[in-house]
Amino acid sequence: MQLTFDGTYKVAELPAFVAKAGGEVIGFVSFTERSNDLVIVALGVLPESQGAGVGSSLISKVEGEARKLGKKRILVSTSNDDLPALAFYQSLGFQIYEVKPNIIAEKHDRLMKGISNLPIRDELRLRKSVH
Repeated sequence: MQLTFDGTYKVAELPAFVAKAGGEVIGFVSFTERSNDLVIVALGVLPESQGAGVGSSLISKVEGEARKLGKKRILVSTSNDDLPALAFYQSLGFQIYEVKPNIIAEKHDRLMKGISNLPIRDELRLRKSVH
């Protein structure tokens, strides 16, 4: 289950694009439609394949799907501790448009530690216009 944009999703049941190398899955992105938006619910790339353009390629496929479906924006969220994800999305043209303070801590009913031992509290929402 993935919690994002005030919804709970079963990632395996959503539309997705998969990246493969040598017949093996090395990454995926799952998404859902929401009015004028396409929402990225989950993006994952194997650590050994990160930095090779796999994630960017998957996002590009989502952009194409958004255009095909007539969506105006792509939305994605990340947690306050995930600075690499925040940098990745911004490098692809996504902009922060909203911060939901403490929403992750409240959803999990406890404070968890994340990347660099930072407390995971807030959901940062980003968007990118689709032309």
